[in-house]
Amino acid sequence: MRKLLAVWLGKALTVIGKIIGKKSSSSPGHYALKICPDLVRGLEKHISKGIIVTCGTNGKTTTNNLMASALEAKGYKVLCNRLGANMLSGVATTVLQEMNIFGKLKADYACLEIDEAYTPIVFEHIKPDVMVITNLFRDQLDRYGEIDITSDIIKRAINKVPGVKLVLNGDDPLCVQFGAGENAEAYYYGISEQVLPQLDDTKEGRFCPVCGEEQSYNYYHYSQLGDFYCPKCGFKRPHIDFEVKDVSLDTPMKFTINGQPMSINYKGFYNIYNLIAVYGALNALGEDTNDFASLLTAYKPQIGRMQEYKFNKPVILSLSKNPAGFNQAIATVNTDKRKKDVIIAINDKANDGRDVSWLWDVDFDKIADENLNTLTTTGIRVYDISLRFKYAGINVNHITHDMAEAVSECLRTDSEVVYVLVNYTALYSTEAVLKRLGGEA
Repeated sequence: MRKLLAVWLGKALTVIGKIIGKKSSSSPGHYALKICPDLVRGLEKHISKGIIVTCGTNGKTTTNNLMASALEAKGYKVLCNRLGANMLSGVATTVLQEMNIFGKLKADYACLEIDEAYTPIVFEHIKPDVMVITNLFRDQLDRYGEIDITSDIIKRAINKVPGVKLVLNGDDPLCVQFGAGENAEAYYYGISEQVLPQLDDTKEGRFCPVCGEEQSYNYYHYSQLGDFYCPKCGFKRPHIDFEVKDVSLDTPMKFTINGQPMSINYKGFYNIYNLIAVYGALNALGEDTNDFASLLTAYKPQIGRMQEYKFNKPVILSLSKNPAGFNQAIATVNTDKRKKDVIIAINDKANDGRDVSWLWDVDFDKIADENLNTLTTTGIRVYDISLRFKYAGINVNHITHDMAEAVSECLRTDSEVVYVLVNYTALYSTEAVLKRLGGEA
């Protein structure tokens, strides 16, 4: 009876939320769990083929949603928390919204994005068959602390699910370490050639997770990702099961996975990692991937994943939450050779992390390429990001707390494209501004 009351309450809150314009991705589950704490426990009994969880600092929403889209393209019924509510309450919301009024649920697969810090809690309720770990970067220091704390949390979670299949980024030494456990079967994916210029990038996880020595690289892609090896203890990039080669970053991007040609219209080198993570997880599940390229044609990126809005010129919205994410967003902006305006919005609400010292770890100086027309700063911490640019020696053309003003100003310039780079809590308000101004996604 408690379960039914929880489901009914959750469904009612979902309807009320939609009426008042809320996304209702987490709060219905939060209140439903107060009535029935075991609402999602034993979910695997209702999922006939398997549960895939995805965690990691960057790319987990895209990877999780790509996974769901690929499985749905195969004709499966898939349970998925697509809006990225990735704590236990978000998972509970997804489950209760898919249940009928009698609390019954049936699906072939569940694709669940999980917050790294919540993996041990969620795994008390749900036993995944496959766990994808995309990468580990510094993120929200006031919440997570340094990377080694997050690593320890994930190790505890893995120990709770003996026999889980791990699909790990083999180019990230911090992910590779999770494959050393005795109770899990590990598969690795990676990009097996030098693609990007070997610049002096910030290597956040540059120390060996086994012995602590600074690692060396035959080549690297960004942050600590690449063909690494420890000169002291011999820890190194493992054999790669799902391997990308022949990369072209032109539009559309082209590459091969295990020799299979791929062509995608998504922007950003980092999206190749998201795609091979999905490819690896499907193989770990025993699914056929000979038609992998065609499975992705129906996928539409979530809000803020280099999402384009149509005005008199394109406005491209990109979510970046930490130094690694911002560095890759800047690199993607710089591959666009059109004359461009750039807007950067930084907030410091609870979901962003109150500590914005990470701004000093971003290579903001690289945004000043020859095609930059104007630079605008905005957001709650507009003066912090403006000061960061001052120390980088880059002129900020416009400082404002008003995103609508920032976008409107850029639409009046002679640039060919506008990029809007935002952190998490600025994302949905910026989306609302772009729609209010008449942009079509």
